[in-house]
Amino acid sequence: MKKHRRATVADLLAEKGKRQLTMLRVTSLEEAEAAEKAGIDIVSVPPSLLGPVFREIAPTPFAIPGLEYGDHVSAEDYLRAAFAALKAGGDAVYCAASLLTIRRLRDEGIPVCGHLGLIPSKATWTGGFRAVGKTAASAAEIWRQTKALEEAGAFAAEIEVVPGDVAAAISSNTSMLMISMGAGSGCDAQYLFADDVLGANRDHYPRHAKVYRDFAAEHDRLQRERIAAFTEFAEDVRTGAYPEKRHNVGIDEAELKVFLDRLRSETGNS
Repeated sequence: MKKHRRATVADLLAEKGKRQLTMLRVTSLEEAEAAEKAGIDIVSVPPSLLGPVFREIAPTPFAIPGLEYGDHVSAEDYLRAAFAALKAGGDAVYCAASLLTIRRLRDEGIPVCGHLGLIPSKATWTGGFRAVGKTAASAAEIWRQTKALEEAGAFAAEIEVVPGDVAAAISSNTSMLMISMGAGSGCDAQYLFADDVLGANRDHYPRHAKVYRDFAAEHDRLQRERIAAFTEFAEDVRTGAYPEKRHNVGIDEAELKVFLDRLRSETGNS
């Protein structure tokens, strides 16, 4: 069996400042396989997607399963979930919990990717779903949080919807791998959701998203074809057009006669 080598944390950190890494949020095995074949460096995945099948079809991308904020409470909860995710094929974990929790994970040698800027699960503190870091004070707070994450032991951080100049300055002054989601090209990786890239998202597209295909239109077309096929099937059943003789299993005439004779004798029906 061919063995594939995927990047380690040390490999990714060695690329800092040298080239832009690519990262996608994938939520299905089909998307994971596409990311593998497209040469995507990093994938963010729901922990439930991990397992032998995932690694069979996507052996090389560095996988970061998300320990979603609110799904876990204590540091021990996060720790158990992190160990399970790594055992299932993850390479690191995403965690937006407290610095205490991140430090606890790091103390056990678990690579952690934190979150800076717009953090959807905590957006109420920064005014909702809006850009963060547009004032000197706000930018300074992101820098403070960056240093705190770095001190807690995170090896990487997603920085979301922050002015590009601010994100670039922060990225150049931290040892963490900085993953840009709408934070410009001055970071170490560019991160988008597969749904946005594929045009499968029917809701609002964020400013930073770039749509490369129109899967929503294709899904609509397929749904129309699905309804049409089901309608034709139902009509065929009602009119007797289905099933035809070719759809049925045959039986030798002699065998059928023997069976029918036995059935008549047992049921008393002529």
